[in-house]
Amino acid sequence: MSSVAETMSGPVQGKVKNDILLFAGIPYAAAPVGGKRFRRAVAHEPWSEVRAATRFGPAAPQLPNGGMTANTPVNWNEDCLFLNICTPALDSSKRPVLFWIHGGGYRTGQGAIPWYDGTSFALNGDIVVVSINYRMGAFGFTDLSQFGDEYSTSGINGILDQIVALEWIRDNISNFGGDPDQVTIAGESAGGFAVGTLLGCERAQGLFHRAIPQSGAAHHTISAAAGRKVADLLLKEVKADSMEALQEFSAEDILKAQGKIDLSIQRGEESMGEKGSPFYPVTGNEILPLSPIEAIRNGTGKNVDVLTGTNKDEATLFIMSDVPEARLKSEVEGYGGDESLLDAYRLNLPGASTTDLSISLSTDFTFRIPAIRFAEARCAHKAKTWVYLFNWESRNPKLKATHALEIPFVFNNLGKAGVDVFIGKGSLPQSVADTMHIAWTGFIRDGDPGWQTYELEDRATMAFDSVSAVELDPGRFRREAWEGIR
Repeated sequence: MSSVAETMSGPVQGKVKNDILLFAGIPYAAAPVGGKRFRRAVAHEPWSEVRAATRFGPAAPQLPNGGMTANTPVNWNEDCLFLNICTPALDSSKRPVLFWIHGGGYRTGQGAIPWYDGTSFALNGDIVVVSINYRMGAFGFTDLSQFGDEYSTSGINGILDQIVALEWIRDNISNFGGDPDQVTIAGESAGGFAVGTLLGCERAQGLFHRAIPQSGAAHHTISAAAGRKVADLLLKEVKADSMEALQEFSAEDILKAQGKIDLSIQRGEESMGEKGSPFYPVTGNEILPLSPIEAIRNGTGKNVDVLTGTNKDEATLFIMSDVPEARLKSEVEGYGGDESLLDAYRLNLPGASTTDLSISLSTDFTFRIPAIRFAEARCAHKAKTWVYLFNWESRNPKLKATHALEIPFVFNNLGKAGVDVFIGKGSLPQSVADTMHIAWTGFIRDGDPGWQTYELEDRATMAFDSVSAVELDPGRFRREAWEGIR
């Protein structure tokens, strides 16, 4: 099996692994570093000799995660714009392509995470799988356009990196056995947010043909005004009054400042002037003039088929201590709700503790309601949309159907490192993984996951569990309780 492929930049050498070909650490662009950071990515210098693509490239700059599966330090570098390709063969078969965008709150993560291993898609579905790195946090989403045109995209560079990677796929993937006219973009959490953002971005249209935002919709951006406020907070934190002064700080210093700003906004000590998170994609620029959900409501992305959904208990991964009544009421106010919203949950979830209610409300505010409104916006344009709900509960009773739990099921990677922490003790729920993996494969290959599309009349939703079945408008009270909020 040949393991040398041509790209427009030069030849790359991959390796055979688990009966497929893996190309790791291919540069799709060059991230501006040193005194040029915060600018848009530029073309990578070409090479003439065969370049080794057998080791994953460094991740984007990030603070230690401290998550449940973060056991080793992350190798990161400002020069981080690499992608990885898993393919059955280097031939002219024109296979469908899965383009995976990692999650991590736009703060952490990388394409090399074992959960994203595309081997099963390649072997079982004859699919080419691509994973990428992109700039995150302060490096990818600080709006420093006040310092000149060369920084006009600084508040959206992380998304622009993804667009550049998609352009690389368009120009090169046929040399890896893939079809540039059959690209499905997919991602989870911030990766799902990114998929929704790309769907609402005119610049990205035509670079992909299907989309799978998992636990992510099109609501997680911030306005230009909030972006400017975040930039001012960063400059204040590092005590810089010019771009030249800011460029003098190390990547570690900028990451530390980013972490302090995150914490100060979380505690209410500072404010962006709106709900949301700092260092998220900024709207009101040439790449993203409108918020993605607004653009989608206007019809952007209506020709792209979409499979989207959320997990039943997303917020159990983030709320791990008891929530007192006063904090619960404060959270509801922060969501823009009032006592009637909380009353609806108390009525429909009898016996739920304040912590249970907090988890349910947080799950819905951050993930489920945006996903429903995203699907509704597409229904207005008769855009083909399928919706799922992941209900399978971890054997760890505190996690239930938690955030990110569906990923190893989708990729059919239940045996990968760290998955056992999420699914708990006992036999592997392989039948659930088989069902989900087949559905995703069917959508990527043929545009059909195997159940009816989401329509406002019945809101058909596939509920994945030990026994999976379509449900009509599941959790209706939640949808109705949030009407008029956000």
